[in-house]
Formats: sequence, structure tokens, C-alpha cells
Amino acid sequence: MLVELRIENFAIIEGLDLKFSPGLVTFTGETGAGKSIIIDAVEVLVGGRAESTMIRSGAEHAQIEAIFRIPQGIKQSIHPILEREDLLDDPDFLTLGREIRTTGRNVARVNGRIVNVSLLRELGEFLVDVHGQSEHLSLLRVREHIGLLDRYGGVDLENLLKSYQATYQQLSSVMKELSNLQMAEREAARRMDMLTYQINEIEAARLNPGEEEDLLAERTRLANTETIATLLQSALIGLDEGTTETQSSVDSFGSVLDSLNDIARYDPSQLEQAERAQRIFDELTDLASYLRSYSEDIEFNPSRLNQVEERLNLIHNLTRKYGDSIPDVLAFVEQAREQLESITQAGERIEVLEKQSQELHSTLAIQGEKLRKKRHEVARLMEKELESELADLRMPEAKFKTDFNLELDPEGIPLEDGKRVKFDSYGLERVEFLIAPNPGEGFKPLVKIASGGETSRLMLALKNVLAKADQVPSLIFDEIDQGIGGRAGTVVGQKLWELARLHQVMCITHLPQLAAFGEQHYQVQKQILEGRTVTCVEDLNNKKRVKELAEMLGEVSDSSMISAQEMLQTALQIKDKKN
Repeated sequence: MLVELRIENFAIIEGLDLKFSPGLVTFTGETGAGKSIIIDAVEVLVGGRAESTMIRSGAEHAQIEAIFRIPQGIKQSIHPILEREDLLDDPDFLTLGREIRTTGRNVARVNGRIVNVSLLRELGEFLVDVHGQSEHLSLLRVREHIGLLDRYGGVDLENLLKSYQATYQQLSSVMKELSNLQMAEREAARRMDMLTYQINEIEAARLNPGEEEDLLAERTRLANTETIATLLQSALIGLDEGTTETQSSVDSFGSVLDSLNDIARYDPSQLEQAERAQRIFDELTDLASYLRSYSEDIEFNPSRLNQVEERLNLIHNLTRKYGDSIPDVLAFVEQAREQLESITQAGERIEVLEKQSQELHSTLAIQGEKLRKKRHEVARLMEKELESELADLRMPEAKFKTDFNLELDPEGIPLEDGKRVKFDSYGLERVEFLIAPNPGEGFKPLVKIASGGETSRLMLALKNVLAKADQVPSLIFDEIDQGIGGRAGTVVGQKLWELARLHQVMCITHLPQLAAFGEQHYQVQKQILEGRTVTCVEDLNNKKRVKELAEMLGEVSDSSMISAQEMLQTALQIKDKKN
């Protein structure tokens, strides 16, 4: 609900700070005092059109700000929007702001942060409805009519809808998978050929992890066989064979070993060094033996070199096409096998899904028909109740109708008569509320009905009938008393008060009988201060309220004061009977 409204430099309003209570809030005052300007400010605040002409003459900008308490019933709608925009500060309160500048630039704010005007409009649809001279009407949005009807229908209708929607979700999931498989099936032959070729190509190569590294090392060795043989011969000559001019290293170190052994016989303390020399001599002998054996295996083998080169080229081609390394190629072939298996099983899965689809369509048809019949039944009840409300509001000839529209679709849900119709998550029919305000005019969509008091009274009747279904917390009615007299004003006041037991209701009125039902009464006056016209608003206490009601009846006199007091007493008695 609207808790506080601050307006600055908007039209003839210089500055207002209004605090609102729950229940019915009435605004009274002479024509032109600025009552509707307050409503205009609220409309601008929730995303309505803002123009620089709205700025008070001589000011640089106009500013509107409001604090809303978020009722429990709409938190599930408001909070996700605020969380999406990272604007959720207090879960129970929300601040909206709008600034209009003479430069033409407008600034919108939510909880103090600048946002797009579209966000104000999105949030405003959940917070406030203005009825009368505006287009900010939730009941004019056809897409919401079916939801209002369902909520009016209560638990039984809502349970039917939940069952229908659960089946609808299952069918949507099945149809999505079926569509994907059918699309894949059309490409299956080409895809199977490709996967089979890729798998065969990789499997034929018989790749092994680490193989490429071993082949690269072998290729290097084979390509340098002559150089390795030359180096081996040189090493063997120096180590074990020697030349005609020099001894080999083994022979030379053998002499060293003999000398150390002789020393150890004379000086046992050098035995350790002699043993050390023996180990070195054995190592040299083993090394010479290994090099001689290795040299026997070294031979130039062009055939093997070609085999290694061909193998490396094969590996390079496979890694170029299927991965950066042999493990990547092997992982690719595993995925290809899985895909090939999936494709070969797709036909069986399609048959299963098609059967499920037929079963779910049949179930949905049964549930859809039940939902459809229940909605028609509920609609008739709502129409009667609404026409009764309209009669109370001096629209006795007005007729209300819920229009149900079926759209044929060859791929849709089959009805009992064999016709197939379009369907969605809400059912088989499109729902729209129609009104015939006067005899002979025929039924028309709500958006095309007359404006002003007739519209406001229709909306009041709708709001009363749909009070529990409609969750918008704050409702504002302007010109609702247009064209009605005092007796009807009492009826309208009572209905507004009854509506205010479930919503916060604000009403601009010229009828004292209606104003008497308000739980908070604001008087709006136009004053001249320092040569400038300004709007002033006062929250009336009981004594001033009696005087204001008397003035609304005509001249203030003892009799008008008594009549005003009687109106307040009558309203209080009606309220007591309803409580």
C-alpha cells in the first residue's frame, strides 16, 4: 500500500508531503483545487508520460517520491524484479521516485538508484491502479482476465488449473525432446556415415599414448646413425683399444690400480683407495663392453626410418583433425562411438516419445475440457454478481459477459466434437471481459467503454466482485461520482469502504455521502500566496471534517452541519453492521 507521497513543483503543487493509512482515503475540495493533479502525479510516478509542462512555473524541476509497503500477496511478484536489478533493500518497503527537468531529461529512481522508466512501469503494475481518467488499469489488460477469473473461481478452479499445467509441462518436455530427435533423425544418415568414417580411421591407426614421443626419439637416432657410429668408434679407441702411440684408458688405469694395490700391501691405510680404484676400473671395463655391444647394433636402416616417418605423419594428420595429442584423439573416438550409439537408438526413443505425446495430449484434452467447463460455470456466477453490483451503482441496464474464444489448430488439442484447438499453459480458450453499458449498444471490450464516471463505477463493481482475486494493493478512483446523486453516493461510498477492507482505496469525490465513509479525509484547497496559486492539503480531524461535509452540501449552516453529522453517523452504522 501507499504509505507516503511527496510532491514538489508539480503543476500548481509547490510542495506536499502526504501520509496515508490503510482503508478508504477520500479527497474533497472545489473543482480546480488540484485533487486530480495529485492523481496525475501518482500516474507519472509509476511510469506514466512525463512532460516539462508539468513543472511548476519558475521551477527547474518537479519531483515525485512515494514509499510503498509491499503486502505479502505480491512479494513473490515484486521481489524477483528487485533482485534481478539488484535493488532489493528492505523486503517490506519500496521507494519509487520520478524527477522531471526543464531540459527534457527525466530521472526515474527505485530505492534511491537511477533506473529506466520501464522498470517503474513494471513495478507500478503490481502496486497501484488508477481508475477514471487514466489508462493505468490492470483490468484493461486482457492477458490478466483469465487469471482474475481463475482466482475468483477459488480453490476448485485453481486445482484444476494446477493439474492441467502439470500435464502441460510434461507434454512440453516430451515435445521438445521429440523435436530435437526428429531434427537429428533427418541428419542421421549423413551423421552416421561421418561418425563411422571417423571411428574407423582412428581405430585403424591403433594409437597408443606416448607413442609419438618414442617415435620422435627413434627418428632422431636413425637419421644420425653414421655420426653416432663415428663417435662410438672414437670413444672405444680412447677407452679400450688405444693406438700404436697411446695406451687405452682401461690399460692406463690398470697400471694405476696395480700401483695402488702395491701401496696398500705396504700401507694398509690406503686399502680403501685401492678398493675405490678397483671400482673405477670395473666401471670403465663395463662401459667399454656396453659401447662395443651398442656399436654392433648401430646400422643405417633407411627402411625403418621411412616406417617411422610414415607413422609420425599419420599421427600428425589424426591430431590435426581430431585433437592436439593422441589422448585427445582417443577421447574424440569415444565420444564419436557414444554419438553413433545415440543415433542408432533415436528411432526407438522417437517411438516411445510419440506414444507419450499421444497419451499426454489425451490427458490434457480431458483436463482442458474440465477446466473449460468449470470456467464457464464460474463466469456465469461472476457475471450475475457483477451485474448486481452495477445495478447498485446506478447502471441497472449494464450487462457483463465473459467471452471465451477457441482457435482452431490442426496440431492442437482434440475436443469432444473432434475439432482440434490451440492451447497454452492456461488452457484451451482465450478469455476476455466484455461490457454493454447501455441497452442496444452490444458488448464491447473493457478498453473501449466510455471514460469518466461510468468507467470508474464499472471498475468499482469489478473490483468489488474480484476483490479477493485482484492483488493490487492500492486503488485510486477519480470522478467515480460523476452523474450520480446523493442516494447513490451512499451506495458507492459503502462499496468503496467494503473494497477498502481488502485494499487501500483512495477516492476523489464531490459527494459528501461518499466522503463520509472515508477513514482518512484530505481536504484539497487552492490558495493564492504571494501572488502565486498553490495547492494545499489538510488531513481533517472530526470537527473540520463535519464542516467540510457541510460545505459540500451547500452553505454552512446549523442544518447542513446536522446533516453532515448524520451522514458520518449513517456511514458508521453501516460499517458497524458489516463488521
